[in-house]
Amino acid sequence: MGRTREAGCVAAGVVIGAGACYCVYRLTWGRDENEKIWDDNEEDDEEESSDIVETGVQTGKGAKANAGVGAGARLQDESKVKAEVGMELQNGSDVKAEAHLGAQSGGGLEAKAKALFSTLKEQASAKASRGARLGTISGNRTLAPSLPCPGGRGGGCHPTRSGARSGSRASGKTKGRTRGKSTRTPATSWPVRRGKFNFPYKIDDILGASDLQKVLNILERSNDPFIQEIALVTLGNNAAYSFNQNAIRELGGLPIIAKLIKTKDPIIREKAYNALNNLSVNAENQGKIKTYISQVCDDTMICRLDSAVQMAGLRLLTNMTVTNHYQHLLSYSFPDFFALLFLGNYFTKIQTMKLIINFTENPAMTRELVSCKVPSELISLFNKEWDREILLNILTLFENINDNIKNEGLASSKKEFSRSSLFFLFKESGVCVKKIKALANHNDLVVKVKVLKVLTKL
Repeated sequence: MGRTREAGCVAAGVVIGAGACYCVYRLTWGRDENEKIWDDNEEDDEEESSDIVETGVQTGKGAKANAGVGAGARLQDESKVKAEVGMELQNGSDVKAEAHLGAQSGGGLEAKAKALFSTLKEQASAKASRGARLGTISGNRTLAPSLPCPGGRGGGCHPTRSGARSGSRASGKTKGRTRGKSTRTPATSWPVRRGKFNFPYKIDDILGASDLQKVLNILERSNDPFIQEIALVTLGNNAAYSFNQNAIRELGGLPIIAKLIKTKDPIIREKAYNALNNLSVNAENQGKIKTYISQVCDDTMICRLDSAVQMAGLRLLTNMTVTNHYQHLLSYSFPDFFALLFLGNYFTKIQTMKLIINFTENPAMTRELVSCKVPSELISLFNKEWDREILLNILTLFENINDNIKNEGLASSKKEFSRSSLFFLFKESGVCVKKIKALANHNDLVVKVKVLKVLTKL
């Protein structure tokens, strides 16, 4: 520590002496040459001042310079320290030689100041350029935003990282030295999008026909999942308005959107289902979407259980079966719907019940509905441990089927139904009636009223 302090004292002495020389020079000579010497900005001044301290340590005696450089390079190994010491000593001797020559040239104090500061300026600029060249990092990474969808998964757009911080540094002048650690490009830990694309609209903008046509053109021509996702969310949000439901259909947007339900990307399929779901509110649009309803049903049944794609597909099927026109297209999937009703989580159960209730409200679908095979565990839904929404939906389903069996006269033809059918579970086994009677003492008043209404119809 003693040798380090001594080297620091020598450095401070050199800095003070150089400052004194400059002050005398400013007060006596060279006022007209001020702009020639000091023509750099404040950033260059910071570089010079930092290098003055280092060079001041170097201009001392050999032992003191060795100690100063060694203190500044504690974290390096011994071989690197020795190499740097040799280079810095040589630079220090050059500075002293140039300053001595300037003094002998007859300039006196003015010549000494000029020689000292010009030498230091050249060394600082050389070191700064070398550090900037070593510290350059190339490439910007962009994260794909998570977009909100109409009726789908929540979550807003997360901001795009475009490397603004590194870009602003590269555009301006270099401040100080660039550290050598930045020469190593950090590893990419998230997916990198292909290039950059500025979508011309915000996803929550209400667009006119001309702008909707542009979005449809982008969606049709692009193969980038990121662009497809933004375009589908934009179209889905605009399809929530009735005037845009007609506009998208008239612009030929339904086949463009429906084409993406064949993709393997689950996010793209979900966004396409959400857009078609909003468009299916329109009766004329339903006539176009019916072409794809079987494909949507098959995909909904085979995709991952309780996934966002499955929920989006169930919502679209529910909207398409609100009327009686297209229900017959899904009659082959009745056993799958009841299996999903038993296997799915709470939200899947709710959405599947809404879909099945649509079928129960159409008497023409009763025979096919009650003849399908269902798991016997379905009876567990008539349990007071479930919340109000589950109980009200399962009671409504039972009530509609019981009414349709009476109205269609199917009770007399009970021999044609197997013991694993929905008819036997709801009508013949008597287990459902016992479960419903047990719900008459439910704590929820709404459920209690619904139970009494069902029991009066038995």
